[in-house]
Amino acid sequence: ASETELVSGGSDKQLILWEWYGTGTWNNQLVKSIPLKGHAEAVCAVDAVYLSDEPDSNLLIASAASDSTVRIWSRHGSEAKCIEILQFGNGFVMDVCLSFLPGSNVPVLACGGDDCKINLFIQQNGQFQKTLILPGHEDWIRGIEWAVSGEDLFLANCAQDCLIRIWKVCTKSKQLPETDDDSIRLKENVFTVKDTDTTYAITLESVLAGHENWVYAVHWQPPFSKDGSMHQPMRILSASMDKTVIIWEPDKESGVWLEQASVRVGEVGGNTLGFFDCQFSPDGSMIVAHAFHGALHLWKQTTVNKKEWTPEVVISGHFNSVEDVKWDPEGEFIISVGSDQTTRLFAPWKRKQDTEVTWHEIARPQVHGYDMRCLAMTGRFQFVSGADEKVLRVFHAPKNFIENFSNITGISMEKLCSHQSSDLPEGATVPALGLSNKAVFEGDMAVQPAEDEETFNTISNQYPEVYFQPLILTEPPPEDHLLQNTLWPEVQKLYGHGYEIFCVACNNSNTVIASACKASKKEHAAIILWSTASWKKLQSLSFHNLTVTQLAFSPDDKFLLAVSRDRNWSLWRNQDSSESGPDFSCCAYTDKNTAVHSRIIWSCDWTPDSKYFITGSRDKKVIIWGQCDLSVTTEGNMLDSVKPCSTVLDAGDSVTAVSVSRVLTPDGRYIVAVGLENGKITLYTWKRSGQEPALADWTMCVEVDNSRSHALAVKHLCWRHHAGRAGHNDQNSSEWLQLASCGADHCVKIFNVNRFAL
Repeated sequence: ASETELVSGGSDKQLILWEWYGTGTWNNQLVKSIPLKGHAEAVCAVDAVYLSDEPDSNLLIASAASDSTVRIWSRHGSEAKCIEILQFGNGFVMDVCLSFLPGSNVPVLACGGDDCKINLFIQQNGQFQKTLILPGHEDWIRGIEWAVSGEDLFLANCAQDCLIRIWKVCTKSKQLPETDDDSIRLKENVFTVKDTDTTYAITLESVLAGHENWVYAVHWQPPFSKDGSMHQPMRILSASMDKTVIIWEPDKESGVWLEQASVRVGEVGGNTLGFFDCQFSPDGSMIVAHAFHGALHLWKQTTVNKKEWTPEVVISGHFNSVEDVKWDPEGEFIISVGSDQTTRLFAPWKRKQDTEVTWHEIARPQVHGYDMRCLAMTGRFQFVSGADEKVLRVFHAPKNFIENFSNITGISMEKLCSHQSSDLPEGATVPALGLSNKAVFEGDMAVQPAEDEETFNTISNQYPEVYFQPLILTEPPPEDHLLQNTLWPEVQKLYGHGYEIFCVACNNSNTVIASACKASKKEHAAIILWSTASWKKLQSLSFHNLTVTQLAFSPDDKFLLAVSRDRNWSLWRNQDSSESGPDFSCCAYTDKNTAVHSRIIWSCDWTPDSKYFITGSRDKKVIIWGQCDLSVTTEGNMLDSVKPCSTVLDAGDSVTAVSVSRVLTPDGRYIVAVGLENGKITLYTWKRSGQEPALADWTMCVEVDNSRSHALAVKHLCWRHHAGRAGHNDQNSSEWLQLASCGADHCVKIFNVNRFAL
């Protein structure tokens, strides 16, 4: 039958039974859920079986939690209740699995936990009774799963002692007398079920040794229907902390489980931890695994050689809060940074014959040791990023990335390389004891020696100096390639801040970078300006008393705006006299007496004509300020001329991000996107009508619905500078705008906004 029900357990201490009914899509929410409450701690394992083959039959559910109990639940119709609690004293059960004893409908429950033994419970007179304990493992048991094969029942389990054990349960016929000869036989564990008066024997079928670290999960290939009956393939999949996933099957001739008959896939190198769980696809032709860092890995069996598995394209993304996101200057890709200590680059994948465009992570330019905070694009293929450290780091794309970017997005190399020099490095690598991405040039890449045991066993060959291997990609890379081969070389470090970097911005002509760090005193809250030509420090702008939270250059590069935790903003004017380079001086600001915001100002942005700027704060207010007129020369006059031009917009929740589109609506109104702490994103338009601010100047256009907005705070919003949609053929159409957003819910989202419909 089609699978329409799913049971899940979470750290919210409850189980949820989900039922999907109707033929609608998941988005149409044709989903019914029943919560099962009772556990006192997080639920860590759950399993369920149908009590008969009829549709809508009753369901038996087992769940294990950190409160040292296993609960048995039963579902009749649309009602579910807890029918039994199994106590484990001070012990923890890591995994549970339900099945039926061979040739009967008697439920059997297997529990594995921190006592290193498998506890078998058989349901008799409606109660689960502990019937047998299977010893053998020497460390915590992590995974356990039943499989029915013909007349027999098999149990596979794995543990932190790196081993997998397979047990076989079969009915024991009574009439056979015990032979007293001295032949070596496997020890049998025998038990009798009173209800059916049947005796069963459990023997250890095999012990599989092949993993070199904790084995976290073991799963059988799902059974398939053949000639009207279910057929169970004898194949097991296991995932381990040794960074490998192994498929085990018995040898064709001897029937012995061997690692030779198996397939091993996984990742080599990288600063990852290993695999946490794995699953077969229903037909066994694909396997999916997920690593400790939340990354999914997918492998597919090749049609030619069944022993060969190749990595496939799979969705990927950040596994912690995404702190900042930016479009590249041409609007062809986006780069994001997050608290998962990575910088990721996403671009549209254009397949040759397909019209469909999907976005994928195609590079991971920076894998860091600190949580990332902010970034700014300083050119087509160059960015500067800040993390929870005092240094800003500048990265430039290597040749291998530009070639692969061209292949995946379908943009010609000529267009990409018009301004590129030919002496770019091939790629980047992190040296064995280093922290910085080091450029790898064509001459650096070692020729791989023929793989014989001798060369590999020397220590120096196990840890090569250069992990980077240039690959020619025509589709988005898999996870292990992202980890190793898509780093960008670091071209510069910028030292000058005393505390962790908090925000960074680059002007529109890509000549000046402004940055600020966390601060609780005025001397640390200074903004530092850097030249992108010499990477030298140009100026230090001191005004604010606490952390500057965001910086923004005006589109004409004449002004720099800063907003701060001290609830004020400051406006800096460039008195540029070309020869000496930029020279910024403070020309307007708010203070205790003139401030409108009463809480931290999180975000700011400029209108495309550089006349007005916008601020958004924790006090739920969004305000547009102006007019920034260049004809006003003296500071005093400028101070008077910049004041609120809009009425205070109440956004309904703390404002964490604001962004103004570079393209106006057809009737000349500014398009403003506002992101809130509750994850909502709202689009407004604004146009100044008269001398005095009027409430009617604001129009709310779109409030993004719950299913499309973020689940947690919006961290940053960024409009694509050009009209059109990246990767689409409507590149030059003025109808579409694109807005990128990132949030604390680990997501990066791209919205297509129809400018004529606003």
